[in-house]
This record gives sequence, structure tokens and C-alpha cells, in this order.
Amino acid sequence: MLSGYKPKSNIKDSYKILELEEGCSLDDIRNSYRSLAKKYHPDSGSATADSEAFMKVEEAYRVVLSDVATKKKSNENNEEEEDQFKSKAPQHRHYLSFEGVGFGTPSQREKQYMQFRVDRATEQVLEYRKQRLESQYAVTDVMKAKDVRQSKKVKITQAVERLVEDLIQESMAKGDFDNLSGKGKPLQKFSDCPHIDPMTHNLNRILIDNGYQPEWILMQKEIRETIERLRKNIVASRSKLGGPMTPYRQKQWNRICEQFVEDIRKLNKRIDNFNLVVPILSRQMVHFSADKEIVRAQKTYEALME
Repeated sequence: MLSGYKPKSNIKDSYKILELEEGCSLDDIRNSYRSLAKKYHPDSGSATADSEAFMKVEEAYRVVLSDVATKKKSNENNEEEEDQFKSKAPQHRHYLSFEGVGFGTPSQREKQYMQFRVDRATEQVLEYRKQRLESQYAVTDVMKAKDVRQSKKVKITQAVERLVEDLIQESMAKGDFDNLSGKGKPLQKFSDCPHIDPMTHNLNRILIDNGYQPEWILMQKEIRETIERLRKNIVASRSKLGGPMTPYRQKQWNRICEQFVEDIRKLNKRIDNFNLVVPILSRQMVHFSADKEIVRAQKTYEALME
């Protein structure tokens, strides 16, 4: 069909080249042009790439667009719609890179695509935080009931503390604490650093001991503990195999490495979740490389053998 095409043929030939029928929608025209552009464009790397065929497709595309615009040009609103359609007509290169985002030169499209990725990542973060808030609000009633029980527990605790305080004061009045070895000495602090405010440090320590650590700090601690455990395990597995590396031992080592790669993949997924909730960009973590960790384990084993 394309071999018999003439540059200035009629509209029916143009529709045939685009494999369309008259009266089709604009979406059909764009989809057909996109498909043929990918098929015949010389830069697409396709086995059917043909610059001459692509030029025919592109000219037929313009002829069909002109025909559709003429049929719809019945009033000023339709004429404005035609101008808007032409300004947004997809170019063939848009569908070969940058996920079809942007227009203009390749460098301009690259900048627009980078901004598009930033916006998309921001939307994903906001959606994640939105889901977190919704899950928190879903358990509001349960938390209220828990607060009531907690308040009763606090009242009982305060009553016991007052009783203990009265007993302590009574014992002090009797002189029961006069012979203590630490009398007159300051209380031992949690931290020996002179640059840290003792009150602030003690309050923070109390919060941490009672489970008030931020989520991202707990996730970071878990990630670090996991990678250290994986490193120790693979070194221990290598030491257990010993040497020299026979075919049977090599097969066992390959299985160990496969499991290690899977564990690292799961760990990297947790790192992605951590990077979504960490409030400081400088605290974000990078993925661990399974290959580098395996090489590192091999070197550690060789050092131990020496």
C-alpha cells in the first residue's frame, strides 16, 4: 500500500495509509499515527524501519488532520478547538523516549520529564502519608477506650506513689537513711557527657524506654541490624564450607548466595519505605549491592583464614 502512494494523492488514499476509515475519531487518528511512527521511523531501531515509508505516513497524517479540522470548522468554537488540537499534536519522537512526556527539543523534553518524575514522586509520598493518617483515624475509637483504661491505671499509680512517698518521708524522719553509702553524693546520670543537659537527656531516655521513638528511627535501626546479621551469616556460611572449593561445595555456595540476594532485595524494599517517611533528606539510605556484599564476605573469610 505504501509503495504505491503518491505525495499529493487524495484524502481517501491518506486514510488507507493510516489504516483508517472516514469519520473516525481524533483518538483513532493519533493512535494509528503513533503505531505506524514506531514501526517505520528510522530512529526506532525496528526491523521494519523505513524513512520513505515514514515520510508518507507523516504526510498522510497531516492530510487526515486537515480533513477532520475542515469538517469540524462550523463555528468559532470549533476553529479554536482545531488550533488547540494542532498545538498538542503528538510528535513521533515523543513516543520513543521520556514516556511520551514533554515537547520541544530533546534537552527541553528531558527537563520536562525530570520535573514530571519529581511531581510523580511527590504525589506518591503524599498518598502514602494520606493512607497512614486514614489508618490512624480508623482506630480512634479503640484509642479512646485505651485512654480511659490508661487514666484509671494512672490514678491507681499516683495513689501508690503518694503512699510510697509518705513511707519514705517517715523513714527519713526516723533516720533510717543516715547510714547509706551514697549519702551526700549526686545521683548518677544516664549520660556522662558534660555538654548534654541532664534533664533533657533523662526525659528523652524515658521516652525511648517507653516506646516513643519515631517510626523512621526504629526502621533505620532495624535496617542496620538486619544488614549486620546478613553479613555475619554469609561469612559464617562461607567458613563452614571451608576449602578448597570443590564442585559440591561450589553448588552449596551458589545456593547460599541466591538466598542472600533475595534477602538483600527484601532489605532494599524496606529501605524504600524508610526513605518515604524519613523527615530529613540527608538521612535517606541507599540500596545495598548483593554482589558487593558477597565479595566483601569472601574477602573477610580469606582474612580470617590468614
